[in-house]
Amino acid sequence: MAWRQFFLLLALSILALAGRDFYKILGVNKSASKKEIKKAYRKLAMKYHPDKNPDDDTASDKFKEIGEAYEILADDDKRKTYDRHGEEGVKNMQQGGGHDPFANFFGHFGFGQQQEEQREYKGSDVVVDLYVTLEELYLGNFVTIKRDRPTFEETSGTRQCNCRMEMKTHMTGPGSFQMTQHRVCDQCPNLRQAIETEELELEIEPGMLDGMTQRFSGKGEPHMEGEPGDLYFKVKTIRHNIFERKGDDLYTNLTISLQEALVGFDMTLPHLDGHGVAIKREKVTWPGAIIMKKGEGMPNFENRNKLGNLYITFDVKFPRGELSSEDKDSVRKILNQASAQKAYNGL
Repeated sequence: MAWRQFFLLLALSILALAGRDFYKILGVNKSASKKEIKKAYRKLAMKYHPDKNPDDDTASDKFKEIGEAYEILADDDKRKTYDRHGEEGVKNMQQGGGHDPFANFFGHFGFGQQQEEQREYKGSDVVVDLYVTLEELYLGNFVTIKRDRPTFEETSGTRQCNCRMEMKTHMTGPGSFQMTQHRVCDQCPNLRQAIETEELELEIEPGMLDGMTQRFSGKGEPHMEGEPGDLYFKVKTIRHNIFERKGDDLYTNLTISLQEALVGFDMTLPHLDGHGVAIKREKVTWPGAIIMKKGEGMPNFENRNKLGNLYITFDVKFPRGELSSEDKDSVRKILNQASAQKAYNGL
């Protein structure tokens, strides 16, 4: 009876460790190629993107789950670990464990053995600037980056690896023991440096800010004695000809003529996605005047239904031609404005 309970507990534990079925989430077979996985991910990502489903609260969770499934199945090492040990095995791998996720469970029942904890080595992380347009940060985009990555590959011969210090006990006489420390190494295949060309799929999410990063686990610098480091792509915005971004708000300057400044005007300003922002002025517009267009800024990264504002500063272009005496008298009569000459420190 006790053994039945044990094996029932074991089966339930294995099911718990197995986690989600990422193949089922993406709708592909376990034998699917990288190309098929990428195609399925793109299709589902476009379908469940939160911007396309603003009224569906479950779309965001589904979109996140699709991304998690793709991150694992698109990576060869993670996919192998997932196929063998499930989602829990991948989590353990990302935490730098590198051991069987069932080891602790079996160890409690006497099936495992205590091992000396060894130092874990890891290659350096790599940070790469990702230059993106303001349009991409407004709408979002998927980009594919081709990269030559340094790695190690096996070659002929062996080398010492996983070296560590172990304590050994020797009997020196009846009831007498001596403990000594020895350096112990494993034999591993020789390695040589190589270059591996790979394609990485990045998503530029709407509202991302400068300095935000996307992480690719195990895609950094290699290490002969351990796991490679991680690769980070850091967002940097390319300067835009019309708009300047500050947080979620956009700023721009608009030049108008003196006539438009005095009598008013009506125009449409093209936005980042092509829609027009209507600007209508019937009052006098002075140089340096600022108006705000609510909700015409950038989408908020955390809440894409929330938009910043657009601030427009007006510049007035004065005519360069000379006015005749009659024209000057006409301007004075129309404006009927007293002198406002005043010197002051404007800094």
